[in-house]
Amino acid sequence: MRRAFFAAALAAVALLGSFSISMAADPVTYYRTAAVGDVKVFYREAGDPQKPALLLLHGFPTSSHMFRNLIPLLADRYHVIAPDYPGFGFSDAPDRTQLKYTFEHLAEVMDDFTQAVGLKRYAMYIFDYGAPIGLRLALAHPERVTAIISQNGNAYEEGLSAGFAGRLKASREPTEQARTAWRAALSPDAGLRRYMAGVPEAQRALVAPEAYALDSALLVRPGNDELQLDLLMDYGSNVALYPKVQEYFRAAKPPVLAVWGRNDQTFVPAGADAFKRDIPGAEVHLYDTGHFALETHLHEIGRTIRDFLRRKLK
Repeated sequence: MRRAFFAAALAAVALLGSFSISMAADPVTYYRTAAVGDVKVFYREAGDPQKPALLLLHGFPTSSHMFRNLIPLLADRYHVIAPDYPGFGFSDAPDRTQLKYTFEHLAEVMDDFTQAVGLKRYAMYIFDYGAPIGLRLALAHPERVTAIISQNGNAYEEGLSAGFAGRLKASREPTEQARTAWRAALSPDAGLRRYMAGVPEAQRALVAPEAYALDSALLVRPGNDELQLDLLMDYGSNVALYPKVQEYFRAAKPPVLAVWGRNDQTFVPAGADAFKRDIPGAEVHLYDTGHFALETHLHEIGRTIRDFLRRKLK
């Protein structure tokens, strides 16, 4: 019996050893800040800086936290960096009198950020707000962009749902009434709907509650609601830029992968299919989920991204 006990103990030690080796080999994510002018930009970083770079750009009203599980799936092959925009996540949130909260200005901050952290060429993952920010980077520096992965990141008018397009139309005049109409989008209930809408009932248990809870906690910081309303009121500037973005697609022909929640109630699948019009080689994958597709289809999307980048990045 004693011999059997020791044999079992040795087997357990060997098993634990194999676990520790496996864990040690997993990519490590670092949590850093970079000074961009007077703003400290928080970012997550993983992978070897000598490997091809991948810039992950989050959406509304979330942060780089949305990529918390995707980063380890990519960081063995790529140098992955995911920043929080000013006013989002754990980056500084200067008062509206100190920083202009427009998509053009956030793109300028992100441009300076990429230079501050040494990104000279990079593929980009654009989601929601990350699309108008990332595509402005591509317009300013097309030579830096090696590929584009769009996850419910829209660049076409047909990609706007009827409800969202109607809200944008009502916001063309910067009235207080239009601004007040957007305020409902900042409530915890709205945040929960963004995560759950379009997600099949059987998959709702995959959506991490801390994701929408963190979004809501950061939105209620003093003054954050007003700067978020500034950006919502400015969203029409992104739609006005679509023709230039589409011209960039036709001229530069960057490799494009669209991984899209087909049940998104803001950016509909027609926006994913539209990439093919200007980039015939664009690849489109639709998943049976909603806006925050990574919450329910992390591994499927991760595998698709790895395959795409393996083929497209030299």
